[in-house]
Amino acid sequence: MTEQHPHQFERGTDGPKVIVVGVDGSDSSLRAAAYAAGLARRQRALLALVYIQPVMAAGAALGVPVAETTDQIAEDLIQQIRESTEQVKGIFDVRWEFHTFRGDPYNGLVSAADQLKADAVVVGASEQAGHRIVGSVAIRLVKAGRWPVTVVP
Repeated sequence: MTEQHPHQFERGTDGPKVIVVGVDGSDSSLRAAAYAAGLARRQRALLALVYIQPVMAAGAALGVPVAETTDQIAEDLIQQIRESTEQVKGIFDVRWEFHTFRGDPYNGLVSAADQLKADAVVVGASEQAGHRIVGSVAIRLVKAGRWPVTVVP
């Protein structure tokens, strides 16, 4: 008898049941969302779109209302997603949910993937030059080795 681990990827199944994709409004994250939506449609999986709201940003020290700004980003993302799904309704149907988590992008996506019982994680390639040296969220997710990770350019 083999031991089952329901929270980990299981080889030999029919494919992922929950695909988590990180979105932040950047072009690469929106391409990742489109790729993940196609994958979710083909696999009949749930697409969990996740926006990580920063806990403390540089603007907070300057008195910028960070929580309001990130809440507005989340609302804008939800609106874009709803508009996109309405345009393809009946042609390209996919089950989706939108979630927000607080934290830094890496730890937020790890928490989201764990809580949502992700079978796969999709992220956009970092658009920040410094990440090529230090390491991007995508590289850290791959190194974690907990889920299959797809990085969309």
